[in-house]
Formats: sequence, C-alpha cells, structure tokens
Amino acid sequence: MPSLADLHQTDSVRASQADARAQAALTSEHRPFRPASTSPHIPDGVDPGALTWAETVAPGGYTHKVLARGTRIRFDDPTGLACANVVLYNALEPWERLNVADTLKIPWQAYLGEGHPLLSGDGRILATVSADTSGRHDAFCGTTTDAFSARKYGSSAPQGPSPSGRALFTLAAAKHGLTTRDLPPSVSFFQGVRVEEDGALTFLGSAGPGTFVELIAELPLLILVANVPHPLDPQADYVVGPLRIHALRGAPTGEHDPRFTSSPEVNRAYLNSIDYAEARGL
Repeated sequence: MPSLADLHQTDSVRASQADARAQAALTSEHRPFRPASTSPHIPDGVDPGALTWAETVAPGGYTHKVLARGTRIRFDDPTGLACANVVLYNALEPWERLNVADTLKIPWQAYLGEGHPLLSGDGRILATVSADTSGRHDAFCGTTTDAFSARKYGSSAPQGPSPSGRALFTLAAAKHGLTTRDLPPSVSFFQGVRVEEDGALTFLGSAGPGTFVELIAELPLLILVANVPHPLDPQADYVVGPLRIHALRGAPTGEHDPRFTSSPEVNRAYLNSIDYAEARGL
C-alpha cells in the first residue's frame, strides 16, 4: 500500500498536476454547489433550474455573492444552531449599504420578521424579509469582534477554531475591493434578542431546527454572510451549526403587494428603490 508521502508526490510538474487533480475530487458537505441545481438540499417547491446560488456555509465560515435585483435568497437552519450574520450593499454603488438604525426606524419596528424592509442610509430598501418561520433574529448587537472572540474563545483568527464575525466579514469584503472601513453594523438571523423594559438585552436563542428566512433583493445586491455564534450566546464553547443558502431568480416587491404600502415611510422607501432601478434600466 502506498504511503501518504507517495500519494502527495509533487517533485515534478506532472506529479504536481496529478496531485492537484486528486485533491479536486475531494468534496465537503460545507461548500458551494455548482451548478446550483446540483444542491442536495433544494427546498420543497423550488425549481432547481431557477437557482442561481446554492451553498452550505460551515460553522465558523463565511460567503459572499453579487445578486440581481428580484433575487430571492433563502437561509435555512437545519440544526437550530446557525447564526447568519448579514451585511448588504448596493452592488452597483457599494458605498450605499445596510443602515441598521434606519432598518428599525422606518418601519417603526425593532424586531426583524416577515415583511420587514432592510434599508440603506440613502432611504432605499435593499432587501425585504419576504418569509420567516423562525422569528428569532437580531438587529441590535451586530457580530463578534476579534477582541471579543479572543477573550471568550481564546482565538479570533479567520483560519482558526473560533473566528470572529468581523474577521470573516473583512475577508469577504476584500473579495470586492472593500476594507474594514466599509463594514457597517450587521443584522443576524436565527438567534433572537429582545429588549426588556429597563433596556437590558435578553438572548432568546434559536426557534429550533428546520426554520428558514427568505429575502427579496429590491436592488442589485452584494451580500456578505458570516456564520458565527451570536455575541450574547451564553455557551462557553464556540457552538454554531451549518447554514444553507439557496437563491433563485424572481421579481422585486410590486406595488400591489401589501408590504408596499404598509406605512407612508415604507412606501416612500420602496418608491426610492424603484426610482433608482428604473433610472439605470434595471
């Protein structure tokens, strides 16, 4: 039987080529699926041919994607342990990005859920929460920092056993020419937080396995995702589960949708998004 060293001989160009091709045959359950229609986890009722993105993000992993206006992005939490930390940008002009304060202020609602718009600081809706079976989300705490992860888990390095959300967002942003200065506060899905009457934050945790959240891209989006434990998670260990993502072609929220006129402020924000898109022929 050949030794491990024999299997990884790279002392010639031909041997290096053979070794590289052998490694390419190895797969992981935590990976993007290309084409997206080959995902083994396609949700019920979704046409595989309509998928434009399918990926399982590892615990402590990250991903990023540029998506067309109207795309539907579905996050699934199969184990009840995922925490999808998310940052959104206008893909055409990434200086326009998620503004968490306006996301809570414009709809007069502090808690994310079905129908909630995710706004930029320019008064436009970047995405809408179009479906939600979890109800456990957070727009107050942001994600973990390097200092927090190093203090709690002993390490924050993105290649280490307990990467911080901030470190992973930094890597994802760099893929698109962005730096840490371009990272706004994030929102997170699948791990809930509530504000008590005295202002204290209470961690609610997960709604359990098998829940999902769906977003509609109201503008062309650059989306960054870091799957790391919530900052308020009381567990001493670095515990987070896999996150499944599927995106498919669709249409933005239309003027006949009840969400479009849910309030004067939200209606204006949708109109701002439409005005932007129409001016660019989207």
